[in-house]
Formats: sequence, C-alpha cells, structure tokens
Amino acid sequence: MFIHEIVNAINGVLWGGLLIVILVATGLWFTYHLGAIQFRQFFHMFSLMKGSGKSDKAGISSFGALCTSLSARVGTGNLAGVAVAISLGGAGAIFWMWMIALLGMATGFAESLLGQLYKVKDRNGEYRGGPAYYIQQGLNQRWLAITFSLCLFMGYGFIFSAVQANSITDALNHAYGVSTLNAGVVIIMLAGVIVIGGLRGIARFAEWMVPFMGISYVLVALVITAINIEQVPAMLYNIITSAFGLQEAGGGLLGAAIKNGIQRGLYSNEAGSGSVPHAAASATPNPNHPASQGYVQMLGVFFDTLVLCTCTAIIILLAGGGMGEKMEGIRMTQDAMTFHLGEGGTDFVAAAISLFAFTSVVANYAYGESNLHMFKLDNKIGRSCYTAGYLAMILWGAMASLPHVWAMADMALGLMTVINTIAIIWLTPTIVSVSKDYLAQRKRGQTPEYKTGNCPIQGETENGIWHESGDSRP
Repeated sequence: MFIHEIVNAINGVLWGGLLIVILVATGLWFTYHLGAIQFRQFFHMFSLMKGSGKSDKAGISSFGALCTSLSARVGTGNLAGVAVAISLGGAGAIFWMWMIALLGMATGFAESLLGQLYKVKDRNGEYRGGPAYYIQQGLNQRWLAITFSLCLFMGYGFIFSAVQANSITDALNHAYGVSTLNAGVVIIMLAGVIVIGGLRGIARFAEWMVPFMGISYVLVALVITAINIEQVPAMLYNIITSAFGLQEAGGGLLGAAIKNGIQRGLYSNEAGSGSVPHAAASATPNPNHPASQGYVQMLGVFFDTLVLCTCTAIIILLAGGGMGEKMEGIRMTQDAMTFHLGEGGTDFVAAAISLFAFTSVVANYAYGESNLHMFKLDNKIGRSCYTAGYLAMILWGAMASLPHVWAMADMALGLMTVINTIAIIWLTPTIVSVSKDYLAQRKRGQTPEYKTGNCPIQGETENGIWHESGDSRP
C-alpha cells in the first residue's frame, strides 16, 4: 500500500543512521555537561524513593509519576522488542541496548527536569507538561511545540497503544487460540474503565500494578539464570563478541547489532523521545525541585532497560535464541520461556505481556491527554473525542499485521525524538543551571527547593507554579 511505502521511506531516513547518531550524541552531550550525573549521583536517585509517595491536589506523587512512566515504558519493548532486537541483530544487540540506556539516563534526567520546570495547570487545577510546554515557554517556539504535540498524538495517543494491543492479542492467540477481535474488545473495555479516572486514576493503577509486574518478572528470570548458571559465562561472552563483530563471519553483522540494539533500546526506555516528561511534569516532587524528578525518571531508564530488558535477553539467549532470517516478536520470548518452564512458560509470557502491554496502553492515554491543554481541548468534548479515537486505534492494532504496526510506531517515535532532542539541547543552559542549584543546596545541607529567580533559566515558567526567590512561604 502507498501509505506503507511512505512510512518505510521516512523510517529509512530516521533509522538508517540519523537517530542513532542523534541519540548517542545527545546522551554524550548531557553526560558531559551534567558531569556524568548518571554515575556520580547513581545512589542518590534511589534515596529519593523515600518519601516519594507524598502528593497534593495539584499533582500526583513522585512514586506515582515513576510508576506511570514505567507503565508506558514497560511493555512490548521489554518482551517483544528484545526478541526483535536479537532476531535481527543477534546477541550483540543487547550490549548496545545497555549502552544506549546508560547514555539515555543523562538524557532522561535532562528532559524530565525540563518537564517539571515548565509545567502548567490545566482547567482542573492539575499539573500538565511535557516537551510542547517547555518548547513554548522556554524557547518561545509555538510552531515547534504544536508540531511535537501532533507527533505525540499520532504516536502515544494512537499508534503506540495499537502496538501494545497487537502484542497482547498475538500472545493470547499463540497461547490459547483466542480471537484477536474478541481480545481487542476486552482490552478496550478494561482500558476505558481505567482512563475515565484521568491521570490520577491511571497513576493509582500504575502504583499497584508496576511493582507487582516488575518483581514477578525479575524473580522468574533469576530462577532461570540460577538453573542455567553454567551457561551464563558463555552467554555473556557471546553478547560482547557479537556486539563488536568479533565472531567468525561476524563483521558484517556489527551494523545490524548496533542498529537494532539502539532502536529497540530507545523504544523500550524512551529516553530522548519526549514521552516521560509528561509523567514527570504531573508530579508534586519531593524535594520540591525540578531536578528531583530528573533523578526519579533517570531511575526509570535504569530499571526498564538494564533490569527488565536484560531479564528477557537472558531468558531468550539461555534457550538458544539468536539471529534469524526474519523478525521475531513475542512468540520468540514465549518459545524461550516454554523451553525453560515447559508449557507453563507460554502461559507466563502470555500473562506477562498482557499485563506489561496493558499498563502501557493505559499510560499512553495519559501522555496524549496531557497535550490537550496545548490546544485548549482539556474539556469534556475534547477529552471525549480523544478517548474515542484512542479506543478505536486499540481495536485496529489488535488485528493489524506486526511489521506494519511496528513500522508506524517507529516513525512516530523517530519524529518525536528529533524534535525533542533539538529542544533539550537548545535548553542545555537551563538544565545545567537548575541542576547546579539543586546540588548546591544539597551541598549546604539544605533540602532542595526551587524558587523562581534562584538561578537563570531560558524563557519563563507559568505564574503561580513556583514560589518567588525570597518568599518564605512553606
């Protein structure tokens, strides 16, 4: 079809090398300008989990924001996406997933700090924000803000939920022969019930579901690793040598490992794509400083890729999975789990992908909804129209073919990433200034608190969001 040719042409430009260069360069840029913050402040991001459950009527808690962002991150990228990376790029793709995650932690810190700094209040008095808001307020480039919002609506508002639904229905069809149409209708009904509660309802759902999913999946991976412990050294050797094309006849596969590792790594952890700042902006942070949300969401990148994606890679590689002649998705992960756990493995992956992907479906709605305020559509009619389109795309995704769905998702993510990385690099002086303010207060033994005027920033924040410098109000 003509539309698929257009999508493939755009992806050929974006993923033919452009985005790989942009993402690596952006990660290195912020690693340098923030003083390798992801390594230097590694343990501090964990310490911020203490007291992260506090919130107020304007914002959700920091823990809720982290779980919401993880709901969107933890999905097909962790189970199906890792399988895609291995089937197209071999074991070496996992190494490059790790590398883009380590660099992406700095990028995630930067964009989440900006999301929190330039947040606004919608008609209901609740915090909203994201790249469109910091582009408009920090850079005064409304045309670019509108362009990003449109890409986000296309991606997170519609297409990405179709991708998640595709993986759920495929997993259930493979495991139990459930009709994709019937599964799609059930997904729509369940998602509709949750998203009616808005961002707070989604955050409450995420706070319960994400820890349960993550802990369960990690425990299963640890058990499989322990059972096959004698194979682990060879598996790690295979990952490293494949990553650099050091195996026999492996030189020509180096590019495939890098390309697919980075591509699927980005799709999984979303660092640099501009999605996570929406969750970060919705929080009332503790400490009340934009940088604290940078640390919290940096932890999300770490957990998503360096923990959960690694678990899937271990499961697949210890089952003998590797590069094949065609793209493999969730069925490769299911087959690997069946190899380890017998028939119960297929059931476990079907349950895991259904939960992982469903939480993503729900969280994606919140990201799209956050941008309704940009168009003054954060009202009953605007939300109703958006919700109807969102649910319709879930049904389409439930029955679409895998390559077409993934291709459209890649295009939307790629366009968002280009715009967002340009914006956050442009806003580097603000990111550095605000992060230095946070660290300076900590060095003085104070609990960091951001106040307007404490440090120079580009553009202006919305009135009433932050206290003025010198204001002694609590």
